[in-house]
Formats: sequence, structure tokens, C-alpha cells
Amino acid sequence: MNLSLLLSSNITSLSKEVIRLLQNYITYLGFTPLIHFELEGCYQQRDSYIKKPINFSQINQHLKRLNIDGEVIPEYWQKQWEYVSLFNGQMPLKEAENLALALNHLPKIFAVQGIEKTLIKPVVWAGDKGKLALGCDNVFSGEMRDVHIPNAIQLNVSVNNAHGENIITERYFGEYLQQCFLTTSLACSLLYLPEEEAFERFALKTKYGLSAELCSPTDISGGHQGSIALYKELGKHNQAMGEQPLLYDQHNKVLISESFWQKTARIEHRLGASSLYYNPYLNVIYGLLNMIDALEVFVADQCQHKLIETPEVSPLPQSLYSIKDNVGAIELFEKEPWFAESINRIEEKMKKKHTGSHKVQHDNAHFSMTHLRQLKQNEKLGDKLKAMILSVYQLQPLIIK
Repeated sequence: MNLSLLLSSNITSLSKEVIRLLQNYITYLGFTPLIHFELEGCYQQRDSYIKKPINFSQINQHLKRLNIDGEVIPEYWQKQWEYVSLFNGQMPLKEAENLALALNHLPKIFAVQGIEKTLIKPVVWAGDKGKLALGCDNVFSGEMRDVHIPNAIQLNVSVNNAHGENIITERYFGEYLQQCFLTTSLACSLLYLPEEEAFERFALKTKYGLSAELCSPTDISGGHQGSIALYKELGKHNQAMGEQPLLYDQHNKVLISESFWQKTARIEHRLGASSLYYNPYLNVIYGLLNMIDALEVFVADQCQHKLIETPEVSPLPQSLYSIKDNVGAIELFEKEPWFAESINRIEEKMKKKHTGSHKVQHDNAHFSMTHLRQLKQNEKLGDKLKAMILSVYQLQPLIIK
């Protein structure tokens, strides 16, 4: 199995065409899709550089020169960093390109500062040392033990209407969009958990007794603190969202602030594993398909009506591979028709709307039905992309009639 094929030019090229298709369909519905990534990683320094701090400003200047809408900041653990997307109004296709470039260039950029290894992987084993004091959230005891650091790739999703207003808080759209992600995350876990070590990340708390030290997810869950969180007034740690300081005292302490949580409301999909095999384009497609499912219900004003009772917690697969009664991520994706059929359905809709070689201009890229139909005759776009993904894992898709 050659997982680097997940990043092949064939999969990337076809994925870009699908993203353009989905973006244009959302635009046709009257909305603007917004997707932003967060990526965690670690680094190892050469001995001669150990006491020299990382110059994050220099790293971010490199990213800016590469036209990447993102920046790198220090994370919680020593020698852990986080790439965060900047809100520059970029469309999802550009956001996928940003992350793809960052995954490729960050090791080279870190190396300029004497970083021996830039670790973009689901788990950094013995990445730090420490143990939280009993009953404390941020105070460490004197006991030193290995802490295995989980690294995530987070997908943040929101939608603006024609007036540029975030609709996550309108007419139960956010709740229904969250339900869509809760429903599809198990079957599509192969997209955001592309390698075997990704599943080790979910077992760190129980297997190594790190429940107190780690806040990484272990299952599929909702609410505002789950692995698929809906942030409105409150965030993951019950902090107020969208606060904007208005007045400071002489010690730079905020005296008065105002809340604009409606602008920052979003879905945060926190299940993705940091990995060099993570394909940003495929995961943007996954996010857009859920967004479209929710938007079509929202346009019909049926979000509240179609909310259903969902389990508080659903288990994740334990492996890429099926073992006895535990179905693996590959088989789950192989048997689930939603991903491919959703793409096929939207392709057909747009084909009827734009016949021949009529093109829609958006995000400085052309979407052409003529170009899409250069695929084999009668071969649907979603089926072709799914077959490409499964071929990396040496499986062919199961045709469900």
C-alpha cells in the first residue's frame, strides 16, 4: 500500500474539479461556503539549537511569501506548534490549496531555523514529559513521565448568506449541519484518518493513562464540547465566543467587552488526524457535501423539523482494517454510498442547469461541464473519485443498487 498516492496528481486534479462543482452549486443556492483548517505538529531541534526559541514571525513571513492564508503559533506542549487559517475571505478550494502547500513547505521552513525534524503525524511518542497535579487543569506535579502528544487536523465550517451574514445561528441551520456531520463521520472516517497510526491517537487517554493531560477526542460526539462541536455563545472550554475588548485599564486588563458570537459561530470537526497523507481537497469535498445537505433543508425551512434524536456518543473504527466484528475505515467507506452518490447527484443537477460548454466563473477558476464529461462515457464523477481513493488501499468500490 502506497499512501502517498492519496496525494497523487490524478486524485488532486479530480478533487479540484469536484470542489469547483460544489462551490458553484452552493453559489447557485445563494450562499458562500467557508471552510478553515487547523493543523497541529511537533518539532525536534538539533542539540546546538536547543536553547534557541523558534522565530514564528519568520516562519509566517515565509508562508505569506508563498501566498498561504495561514500562520503558525506555539501550541500547548513544548515543541508543539499549530498552523491556523487566516480569515481572508478565501473560498474552500483556495483553503485546500493553502493547507496542501503548508504540509509540503513547513518542514523546509522549520529546517531554516535548525529544526532537525518537523513531525506532521497523528501521535508524537514521548513528545513531552509531565503529569498534572491531582485536581488541577494547568498545574503540573513534580513527577515526570512520558506524554504522547496527539496531533489533529481540524475542519471548521460556516456559511454566509447573500448579505455576508453567518447563518449558523439562523433557523436551526447550525444544529442540522452538526447532525449531518454526526451522521456521515463514521462512514467517511477514511478521508480524515488516512493511516493506521491515526487510530492510535484515540486510544492515548485509556491505553497510557493520559486522560487528565489530553483533551483530544475519542469518539463521535456533538454538543459544544464534542468532537463535532457547534460553537455559538460558548466554545470548547465554555469560554465566551466572539468577545471583542472595548476598554482596557492601565495594566492592559480588559474592563469592558462586547460579544459578537453570531459572527464566529461554526461547526468544528475535530476528528481529523495530523498526517502527511491527509488530503485537504478530499476533506474540503467532505465538508461541502455536508454543507449542501444542510443548505437544501435550510432553503426549504425544514431544519428544525428534520432534527432527530442522535446518540450522545458513537464509537469510531479501531483500524483501517476490519477485524472480526470491528468494521474498519476502509470497509465502512467502501460500503457507504453517500459520498459518491451526493457528488453524482449535484453533477447531474449542474449538468442540467449548464448545458454544453457553458462556464461559471468563480474564485478565479472555471468550472466546465464539457471538461467533466471528458471522463469515460457514463462514468459518474463521484464514482470515479471514490474508486480512485479505494484503489490506494487496493480495494474496489462495492456497487450498491
